[in-house]
Amino acid sequence: MNAQKVLLVVGSPKVKESTSASLGSYLLSRMLDNGFETSTTIAARLLRSDEALEETLSATADADILVFTFPLYVDAVPYPLVKLMEKMAERRSGAADKKRLRLLTIVNCGFPEAHHNDTALAICRQFAKESRIEWIGGLALGGGGAIGGQPLDKRGGLVKRVKKSLDMAAYALINDKPLPEEAVRLMSKPLMPKWLYLWIGETGGKRTAKRNGVLKNLNDRPYGG
Repeated sequence: MNAQKVLLVVGSPKVKESTSASLGSYLLSRMLDNGFETSTTIAARLLRSDEALEETLSATADADILVFTFPLYVDAVPYPLVKLMEKMAERRSGAADKKRLRLLTIVNCGFPEAHHNDTALAICRQFAKESRIEWIGGLALGGGGAIGGQPLDKRGGLVKRVKKSLDMAAYALINDKPLPEEAVRLMSKPLMPKWLYLWIGETGGKRTAKRNGVLKNLNDRPYGG
């Protein structure tokens, strides 16, 4: 029996240091350890050529499990991934024999609270429904900036619950089960106290402004009349 194929689609526009890629790569490593065949594609590259889009569409048609991982963009899904979903829906609607395909989605946002990802997850769930793809479930992470695009194994205790959630998600995929509610709950728990996350973000922003010589301009209102 051939190994089942898992395709990870990273929806982040970042080529390097992507938190979305970090989350997806950790999950894929667990699938690979259990005998699954894994591959990864970057959604942003699909906009560069029709050939890249066709290759990815072929990969989705060949996959048994599809994993979307992406950052929240204006309460929704980044455009490159939206385009892929639209093309997939067109292909699957016209296919007489639709191969079984399962979808798991992982969304992260810079807001401290994970609930900001709810609309994006609902979009992916509706896509699965209309494309006749089995919806395994969705994981939502708040405060993704704390991971900073680093591999999860290098983030120590900060991501202990995140890794446990992904371990549970991998187990569900491996054993053809729905995503456990406990995995959803663990992923949604804050990585750190809200006040600390905001303080780190503000401090980092000021350092960046100082490095670029615009610290004194932070309170400017160019369109304030």
